[in-house]
Amino acid sequence: MEALFLSGCLGAGGSACFGSLGNAVITIPKLRLGGHEFESRLLVGTGKFASVSVMFDAIRASGAQLVTVALRRFNREQPGDDLMGPLLKLGVTLVPNTSGARNAKEAVRAAELGRELSGSPFVKVEIHPNPHHLLPDPIETYEACRILAKDGFVVLPYMPADPVLAKRLEDVGVAAVMPLGSAIGTGHGLATLEMVRLIIEDSRVPVIIDAGLRSPSEAAAAIELGCEAVLVNSAIAAAGDPAAMAAAFALAVQAGCAARCAGLMSRSNRAVATSPLTAFLGEER
Repeated sequence: MEALFLSGCLGAGGSACFGSLGNAVITIPKLRLGGHEFESRLLVGTGKFASVSVMFDAIRASGAQLVTVALRRFNREQPGDDLMGPLLKLGVTLVPNTSGARNAKEAVRAAELGRELSGSPFVKVEIHPNPHHLLPDPIETYEACRILAKDGFVVLPYMPADPVLAKRLEDVGVAAVMPLGSAIGTGHGLATLEMVRLIIEDSRVPVIIDAGLRSPSEAAAAIELGCEAVLVNSAIAAAGDPAAMAAAFALAVQAGCAARCAGLMSRSNRAVATSPLTAFLGEER
């Protein structure tokens, strides 16, 4: 089998070989966020794991280079409870999040503390004041992103699947938009698929699915749809074997990238025979 090189089919960035099948080599552009480049298009979270050791095993298995972490997990005074040092030893880039913030002011303060403690320019803006559904507040999210982008942060906002809000956030300088697939921790998958499709069509920044994914197949579908990456936490942490599930998500994201690069067949409203029958039937007459 001849080597196969595929490039230019995903978001802008340098190329990175991410997988092979026999002698076939698939090459895709790196994920670019705010001038930073990453080979992995799977982002992972650090919540809900049964133990720290289980979490680290899952992160290693995922191959993720971007890892989100809540500010409360930074604890320099009690090294046993601190995740920052051990995570940095894995060679990942930390993305402090503002989980727990109820408004833009609290989110900006949390982001500033996260940058001070971690040294990372990244911030995942999360503002969900209602604990019953944990849906992001669009007004406060917009205001926080406006302030943080102006202050030089690489801003990744968790947001409703709202095409209008996505463009507004893009206009204020976010590095990507992160619409939810479905509500946090529900495992309902890509319930917002049609709205996400509209966001992708108009977006000039990467679109990253965040929240609601349950299975690796949904991650692959999101990438095939046109998303540049996915962020997964609950589906990995709550799995029977988190490390194995993390590896499965990594493979699914790679498969989605490969399929998109290869070029998916067009859809048709009418059946199209794979083996035409009319020619030899006509000959028999």
